[in-house]
Amino acid sequence: MKLSYWEYDTWFNQPDFCIIGSGIVGLSAAYYLRIKYPKAKIIVLEKGFLPAGASTKNAGFACFGSISELIADRNNMSENEIFSLIEKRWKGLLNLRKLLGDDNLQYENSGGFELFKNDEKELFERCAAVINYFNASLKKIIGTEVYSLVNNTQQFNAFSKLIKNNYEGQINTGKMMLSLLNICRSHNIDVLNGVDVKKVYATNNSVEIEINENIFITAKTAIIATNGFAQKMFPQLDVKPARAQVLITEIIENLHFSGTYHYDAGYYYFRNVGNRILLGGGRNIDFNSETTEEINITEKIQNALDKMLYEIILPGKRVNIEKRWAGIMGVGAKKYPIIDEIEKNVWVAVRMGGMGVAIGSMVGKEVAEKI
Repeated sequence: MKLSYWEYDTWFNQPDFCIIGSGIVGLSAAYYLRIKYPKAKIIVLEKGFLPAGASTKNAGFACFGSISELIADRNNMSENEIFSLIEKRWKGLLNLRKLLGDDNLQYENSGGFELFKNDEKELFERCAAVINYFNASLKKIIGTEVYSLVNNTQQFNAFSKLIKNNYEGQINTGKMMLSLLNICRSHNIDVLNGVDVKKVYATNNSVEIEINENIFITAKTAIIATNGFAQKMFPQLDVKPARAQVLITEIIENLHFSGTYHYDAGYYYFRNVGNRILLGGGRNIDFNSETTEEINITEKIQNALDKMLYEIILPGKRVNIEKRWAGIMGVGAKKYPIIDEIEKNVWVAVRMGGMGVAIGSMVGKEVAEKI
Protein backbone atom coordinates (compact mmCIF):
# COMPACT_ATOMS: atom_id res chain seq x y z
CA MET A 1 0.00 0.00 0.00
CA LYS A 2 1.34 3.41 -0.96
CA LEU A 3 0.42 6.36 1.20
CA SER A 4 -0.03 9.78 -0.30
CA TYR A 5 2.07 12.67 0.95
CA TRP A 6 -0.96 14.02 2.80
CA GLU A 7 -1.73 10.73 4.55
CA TYR A 8 1.85 10.16 5.60
CA ASP A 9 2.44 13.75 6.69
CA THR A 10 -0.77 13.82 8.75
CA TRP A 11 -0.33 10.58 10.66
CA PHE A 12 3.23 9.30 10.55
CA ASN A 13 5.67 12.10 9.80
CA GLN A 14 8.29 12.23 12.59
CA PRO A 15 6.18 12.03 15.74
CA ASP A 16 7.96 13.00 18.93
CA PHE A 17 6.50 10.00 20.74
CA CYS A 18 5.11 6.80 19.23
CA ILE A 19 3.42 4.53 21.75
CA ILE A 20 2.73 0.93 20.75
CA GLY A 21 -0.31 -0.44 22.53
CA SER A 22 -3.49 1.40 23.50
CA GLY A 23 -4.22 -0.34 26.78
CA ILE A 24 -4.26 1.40 30.14
CA VAL A 25 -0.45 1.74 30.22
CA GLY A 26 -0.10 3.11 26.70
CA LEU A 27 -2.92 5.64 26.98
CA SER A 28 -1.80 6.75 30.44
CA ALA A 29 1.75 7.24 29.14
CA ALA A 30 0.41 9.30 26.23
CA TYR A 31 -1.64 11.49 28.53
CA TYR A 32 1.22 12.18 30.96
CA LEU A 33 3.60 12.86 28.08
CA ARG A 34 1.11 15.44 26.80
CA ILE A 35 1.06 17.12 30.22
CA LYS A 36 4.87 17.13 30.26
CA TYR A 37 5.31 18.15 26.61
CA PRO A 38 2.29 20.27 25.57
CA LYS A 39 3.47 20.81 21.97
CA ALA A 40 4.79 17.32 21.20
CA LYS A 41 3.32 15.18 18.41
CA ILE A 42 2.10 11.99 20.10
CA ILE A 43 0.57 8.98 18.36
CA VAL A 44 -0.62 5.67 19.75
CA LEU A 45 -0.62 2.57 17.55
CA GLU A 46 -3.05 -0.27 18.19
CA LYS A 47 -3.23 -3.54 16.27
CA GLY A 48 -6.86 -4.28 17.04
CA PHE A 49 -10.18 -2.63 16.38
CA LEU A 50 -10.19 -2.13 20.16
CA PRO A 51 -7.25 -2.55 22.54
CA ALA A 52 -6.20 -6.15 21.92
CA GLY A 53 -4.59 -7.05 25.23
CA ALA A 54 -6.06 -7.47 28.68
CA SER A 55 -7.24 -3.90 29.31
CA THR A 56 -10.71 -4.40 27.83
CA LYS A 57 -10.88 -8.15 28.44
CA ASN A 58 -10.05 -8.43 32.12
CA ALA A 59 -12.47 -9.10 34.95
CA GLY A 60 -12.56 -5.57 36.36
CA PHE A 61 -11.01 -6.24 39.77
CA ALA A 62 -9.63 -3.15 41.54
CA CYS A 63 -7.41 -5.15 43.88
CA PHE A 64 -3.84 -5.26 45.16
CA GLY A 65 -3.29 -8.72 46.61
CA SER A 66 -4.90 -11.40 48.77
CA ILE A 67 -3.06 -12.82 51.79
CA SER A 68 -2.27 -16.21 50.22
CA GLU A 69 -1.05 -14.49 47.06
CA LEU A 70 1.29 -12.24 49.07
CA ILE A 71 2.61 -15.28 50.97
CA ALA A 72 3.30 -17.02 47.65
CA ASP A 73 5.15 -13.92 46.41
CA ARG A 74 7.72 -14.46 49.15
CA ASN A 75 9.11 -17.34 47.12
CA ASN A 76 10.64 -15.03 44.51
CA MET A 77 10.42 -11.50 45.90
CA SER A 78 11.92 -9.78 48.93
CA GLU A 79 9.71 -8.22 51.60
CA ASN A 80 10.73 -4.75 50.40
CA GLU A 81 9.80 -5.64 46.82
CA ILE A 82 6.41 -6.99 47.90
CA PHE A 83 5.43 -3.90 49.87
CA SER A 84 6.84 -1.56 47.24
CA LEU A 85 4.67 -3.34 44.67
CA ILE A 86 1.58 -3.15 46.88
CA GLU A 87 2.21 0.56 47.34
CA LYS A 88 2.47 1.02 43.58
CA ARG A 89 -0.80 -0.88 43.09
CA TRP A 90 -2.61 1.10 45.78
CA LYS A 91 -1.38 4.45 44.54
CA GLY A 92 -2.17 3.33 41.01
CA LEU A 93 -5.81 2.70 41.93
CA LEU A 94 -6.03 6.09 43.62
CA ASN A 95 -4.39 7.72 40.60
CA LEU A 96 -6.78 6.02 38.16
CA ARG A 97 -9.81 7.10 40.17
CA LYS A 98 -8.52 10.67 40.39
CA LEU A 99 -7.69 10.81 36.67
CA LEU A 100 -10.99 9.45 35.34
CA GLY A 101 -13.46 9.79 38.20
CA ASP A 102 -15.39 7.01 39.94
CA ASP A 103 -18.51 7.52 37.79
CA ASN A 104 -16.53 7.03 34.58
CA LEU A 105 -15.04 3.86 36.03
CA GLN A 106 -18.33 2.66 37.50
CA TYR A 107 -16.20 2.07 40.58
CA GLU A 108 -17.67 0.20 43.56
CA ASN A 109 -15.79 -0.22 46.83
CA SER A 110 -17.50 -3.54 47.45
CA GLY A 111 -14.80 -5.21 49.54
CA GLY A 112 -12.89 -8.34 48.60
CA PHE A 113 -12.94 -11.79 50.18
CA GLU A 114 -10.43 -14.62 50.05
CA LEU A 115 -12.13 -17.99 50.34
CA PHE A 116 -10.84 -21.16 52.00
CA LYS A 117 -12.52 -24.53 51.56
CA ASN A 118 -13.59 -26.49 54.59
CA ASP A 119 -10.68 -28.92 54.15
CA GLU A 120 -8.06 -26.15 53.82
CA LYS A 121 -7.63 -25.57 57.55
CA GLU A 122 -3.81 -25.54 57.40
CA LEU A 123 -3.70 -22.97 54.59
CA PHE A 124 -6.25 -20.78 56.33
CA GLU A 125 -4.35 -20.86 59.62
CA ARG A 126 -1.12 -19.96 57.84
CA CYS A 127 -2.81 -16.95 56.24
CA ALA A 128 -4.65 -15.91 59.40
CA ALA A 129 -1.39 -15.96 61.34
CA VAL A 130 0.11 -13.17 59.24
CA ILE A 131 -2.87 -10.82 59.08
CA ASN A 132 -1.53 -8.63 61.88
CA TYR A 133 1.89 -8.52 60.21
CA PHE A 134 0.50 -7.41 56.86
CA ASN A 135 -1.90 -4.96 58.50
CA ALA A 136 0.94 -3.31 60.42
CA SER A 137 3.10 -3.06 57.30
CA LEU A 138 0.31 -1.82 55.03
CA LYS A 139 -0.87 0.74 57.57
CA LYS A 140 2.20 2.79 56.57
CA ILE A 141 0.91 2.76 52.97
CA ILE A 142 -2.88 2.84 53.27
CA GLY A 143 -3.28 4.44 56.66
CA THR A 144 -5.50 1.83 58.30
CA GLU A 145 -5.94 -1.91 58.69
CA VAL A 146 -6.73 -3.74 55.47
CA TYR A 147 -7.42 -7.41 56.29
CA SER A 148 -9.80 -8.97 58.78
CA LEU A 149 -11.33 -12.36 59.55
CA VAL A 150 -15.04 -12.70 58.85
CA ASN A 151 -17.51 -15.50 59.37
CA ASN A 152 -19.15 -17.17 56.41
CA THR A 153 -22.71 -15.91 56.32
CA GLN A 154 -23.87 -19.03 54.47
CA GLN A 155 -23.17 -17.44 51.08
CA PHE A 156 -21.08 -20.43 49.97
CA ASN A 157 -21.40 -23.77 51.74
CA ALA A 158 -18.05 -25.01 50.43
CA PHE A 159 -16.14 -22.28 52.27
CA SER A 160 -16.10 -21.95 56.04
CA LYS A 161 -13.40 -19.31 56.42
CA LEU A 162 -12.98 -15.91 54.76
CA ILE A 163 -10.42 -13.14 54.98
CA LYS A 164 -11.74 -9.74 53.98
CA ASN A 165 -9.84 -6.97 52.21
CA ASN A 166 -11.72 -3.81 53.15
CA TYR A 167 -10.31 -1.77 50.26
CA GLU A 168 -10.89 -3.97 47.25
CA GLY A 169 -13.36 -2.87 44.61
CA GLN A 170 -14.54 -3.41 41.07
CA ILE A 171 -14.80 -1.34 37.90
CA ASN A 172 -16.24 -1.48 34.40
CA THR A 173 -13.10 -1.83 32.26
CA GLY A 174 -14.92 -0.90 29.06
CA LYS A 175 -15.92 2.44 30.58
CA MET A 176 -12.37 2.88 31.88
CA MET A 177 -10.87 2.45 28.42
CA LEU A 178 -13.48 4.67 26.77
CA SER A 179 -12.70 7.42 29.28
CA LEU A 180 -8.95 7.05 28.70
CA LEU A 181 -9.44 7.23 24.94
CA ASN A 182 -11.63 10.31 25.30
CA ILE A 183 -9.15 12.11 27.54
CA CYS A 184 -6.29 11.35 25.14
CA ARG A 185 -8.22 12.54 22.10
CA SER A 186 -9.27 15.70 23.93
CA HIS A 187 -5.55 16.39 24.46
CA ASN A 188 -4.74 16.10 20.74
CA ILE A 189 -3.29 12.59 20.90
CA ASP A 190 -3.94 10.47 17.80
CA VAL A 191 -4.93 6.83 18.46
CA LEU A 192 -4.64 4.78 15.26
CA ASN A 193 -6.27 1.34 15.12
CA GLY A 194 -5.51 -1.53 12.78
CA VAL A 195 -1.76 -0.82 12.88
CA ASP A 196 0.28 -4.02 13.13
CA VAL A 197 3.81 -3.22 14.32
CA LYS A 198 6.33 -5.64 12.81
CA LYS A 199 9.64 -4.33 14.13
CA VAL A 200 11.11 -1.56 16.26
CA TYR A 201 14.78 -0.65 16.20
CA ALA A 202 16.92 2.29 17.22
CA THR A 203 19.00 4.34 14.79
CA ASN A 204 21.42 7.15 15.61
CA ASN A 205 18.98 9.74 16.92
CA SER A 206 15.57 8.23 16.20
CA VAL A 207 13.53 5.03 16.17
CA GLU A 208 12.35 3.15 13.08
CA ILE A 209 9.00 1.41 13.38
CA GLU A 210 7.90 -0.95 10.63
CA ILE A 211 4.14 -1.42 10.36
CA ASN A 212 1.63 -2.86 7.89
CA GLU A 213 2.72 -3.45 4.30
CA ASN A 214 6.26 -2.07 4.54
CA ILE A 215 5.31 1.32 5.90
CA PHE A 216 7.92 2.89 8.17
CA ILE A 217 7.47 5.48 10.89
CA THR A 218 10.45 7.47 12.12
CA ALA A 219 9.87 8.66 15.67
CA LYS A 220 12.08 10.46 18.13
CA THR A 221 11.07 8.11 20.95
CA ALA A 222 9.06 4.88 21.10
CA ILE A 223 7.34 3.26 24.07
CA ILE A 224 6.41 -0.42 23.95
CA ALA A 225 3.29 -0.89 26.08
CA THR A 226 2.01 -4.20 24.73
CA ASN A 227 2.55 -6.08 28.01
CA GLY A 228 2.23 -9.83 27.33
CA PHE A 229 2.98 -9.37 23.63
CA ALA A 230 6.24 -7.43 24.17
CA GLN A 231 8.58 -10.43 24.10
CA LYS A 232 7.63 -11.01 20.47
CA MET A 233 9.51 -7.82 19.56
CA PHE A 234 12.17 -8.02 22.28
CA PRO A 235 12.91 -11.67 23.20
CA GLN A 236 15.34 -10.64 25.95
CA LEU A 237 12.54 -9.26 28.12
CA ASP A 238 11.44 -11.31 31.12
CA VAL A 239 7.76 -11.09 30.26
CA LYS A 240 5.63 -13.89 28.89
CA PRO A 241 2.03 -13.97 27.71
CA ALA A 242 -0.43 -15.51 30.14
CA ARG A 243 -3.95 -16.16 28.93
CA ALA A 244 -6.80 -15.52 31.34
CA GLN A 245 -10.19 -17.03 30.52
CA VAL A 246 -13.46 -15.59 31.80
CA LEU A 247 -17.21 -16.15 31.60
CA ILE A 248 -20.27 -14.14 32.58
CA THR A 249 -23.73 -15.50 33.31
CA GLU A 250 -27.18 -14.32 32.40
CA ILE A 251 -29.05 -12.17 34.93
CA ILE A 252 -29.78 -14.22 38.05
CA GLU A 253 -32.81 -13.30 40.13
CA ASN A 254 -32.05 -12.79 43.82
CA LEU A 255 -28.30 -13.24 43.45
CA HIS A 256 -27.13 -14.11 46.95
CA PHE A 257 -23.83 -12.21 47.12
CA SER A 258 -22.04 -9.04 46.07
CA GLY A 259 -18.40 -8.05 46.09
CA THR A 260 -15.20 -9.60 44.77
CA TYR A 261 -13.90 -13.04 45.70
CA HIS A 262 -10.59 -14.86 45.32
CA TYR A 263 -9.71 -18.51 45.70
CA ASP A 264 -6.57 -20.64 45.30
CA ALA A 265 -3.95 -17.85 45.73
CA GLY A 266 -5.91 -15.67 43.32
CA TYR A 267 -5.94 -18.18 40.46
CA TYR A 268 -9.74 -18.21 40.59
CA TYR A 269 -11.76 -15.04 41.00
CA PHE A 270 -15.39 -14.02 40.69
CA ARG A 271 -17.64 -11.08 41.41
CA ASN A 272 -21.12 -9.81 40.79
CA VAL A 273 -21.81 -7.55 37.84
CA GLY A 274 -25.21 -6.31 38.89
CA ASN A 275 -27.16 -9.57 39.12
CA ARG A 276 -24.75 -11.55 36.97
CA ILE A 277 -21.72 -13.60 38.00
CA LEU A 278 -18.39 -12.93 36.32
CA LEU A 279 -15.95 -15.79 36.91
CA GLY A 280 -12.40 -16.26 35.67
CA GLY A 281 -9.17 -18.13 36.25
CA GLY A 282 -8.03 -21.73 36.20
CA ARG A 283 -4.75 -20.95 34.44
CA ASN A 284 -2.84 -22.91 37.08
CA ILE A 285 -4.29 -26.24 35.94
CA ASP A 286 -2.51 -25.93 32.57
CA PHE A 287 0.29 -23.36 32.71
CA ASN A 288 1.96 -24.62 29.53
CA SER A 289 -1.12 -24.27 27.32
CA GLU A 290 -2.06 -20.92 28.87
CA THR A 291 1.36 -19.39 28.17
CA THR A 292 0.23 -18.22 24.76
CA GLU A 293 -0.64 -15.15 22.70
CA GLU A 294 -3.74 -16.88 21.29
CA ILE A 295 -6.83 -14.98 22.42
CA ASN A 296 -9.27 -17.86 22.45
CA ILE A 297 -11.00 -20.01 25.05
CA THR A 298 -10.31 -23.71 25.66
CA GLU A 299 -12.57 -26.54 26.71
CA LYS A 300 -10.28 -27.58 29.58
CA ILE A 301 -10.27 -24.22 31.35
CA GLN A 302 -13.89 -23.41 30.62
CA ASN A 303 -14.94 -26.79 32.05
CA ALA A 304 -13.02 -25.95 35.23
CA LEU A 305 -14.83 -22.62 35.44
CA ASP A 306 -18.18 -24.32 34.86
CA LYS A 307 -17.39 -26.81 37.63
CA MET A 308 -16.63 -24.03 40.09
CA LEU A 309 -19.74 -22.12 39.08
CA TYR A 310 -22.18 -25.02 39.32
CA GLU A 311 -20.65 -27.02 42.18
CA ILE A 312 -19.32 -24.28 44.47
CA ILE A 313 -20.83 -20.86 43.74
CA LEU A 314 -24.32 -22.00 42.66
CA PRO A 315 -24.61 -25.63 43.86
CA GLY A 316 -27.67 -27.35 42.51
CA LYS A 317 -28.64 -24.46 40.26
CA ARG A 318 -28.21 -24.12 36.49
CA VAL A 319 -27.91 -20.77 34.76
CA ASN A 320 -27.04 -19.87 31.20
CA ILE A 321 -23.63 -18.51 30.29
CA GLU A 322 -24.07 -15.32 28.29
CA LYS A 323 -20.49 -14.87 27.09
CA ARG A 324 -17.04 -16.45 27.35
CA TRP A 325 -13.77 -14.74 26.42
CA ALA A 326 -10.03 -14.55 27.03
CA GLY A 327 -7.39 -11.86 27.46
CA ILE A 328 -3.60 -11.86 27.53
CA MET A 329 -1.70 -10.74 30.62
CA GLY A 330 2.04 -10.17 30.96
CA VAL A 331 3.90 -12.12 33.66
CA GLY A 332 7.50 -12.96 34.50
CA ALA A 333 9.79 -14.38 37.16
CA LYS A 334 8.83 -11.38 39.28
CA LYS A 335 5.62 -9.37 39.35
CA TYR A 336 7.34 -6.00 39.40
CA PRO A 337 6.80 -4.08 36.14
CA ILE A 338 9.63 -3.47 33.70
CA ILE A 339 10.05 0.24 32.98
CA ASP A 340 13.30 0.72 31.15
CA GLU A 341 15.10 2.08 28.10
CA ILE A 342 16.20 -1.11 26.38
CA GLU A 343 17.67 0.58 23.30
CA LYS A 344 18.45 4.22 22.68
CA ASN A 345 15.11 6.08 22.68
CA VAL A 346 13.18 2.80 22.90
CA TRP A 347 11.37 2.32 26.20
CA VAL A 348 9.30 -0.54 27.53
CA ALA A 349 6.53 -0.37 30.13
CA VAL A 350 5.37 -3.97 30.51
CA ARG A 351 4.81 -6.91 32.89
CA MET A 352 1.77 -5.91 34.92
CA GLY A 353 1.63 -9.33 36.59
CA GLY A 354 -2.14 -9.62 36.21
CA MET A 355 -2.72 -6.31 38.05
CA GLY A 356 -3.06 -3.92 35.12
CA VAL A 357 -6.12 -2.14 36.51
CA ALA A 358 -4.31 -1.34 39.75
CA ILE A 359 -0.87 -0.58 38.43
CA GLY A 360 -1.33 0.43 34.79
CA SER A 361 -1.90 4.16 35.11
CA MET A 362 1.09 4.54 37.44
CA VAL A 363 3.34 2.56 35.09
CA GLY A 364 2.28 4.83 32.23
CA LYS A 365 2.94 7.89 34.37
CA GLU A 366 6.32 6.61 35.50
CA VAL A 367 7.62 5.87 32.01
CA ALA A 368 6.49 9.35 30.90
CA GLU A 369 8.34 10.93 33.81
CA LYS A 370 11.52 8.98 33.06
CA ILE A 371 11.75 10.05 29.42
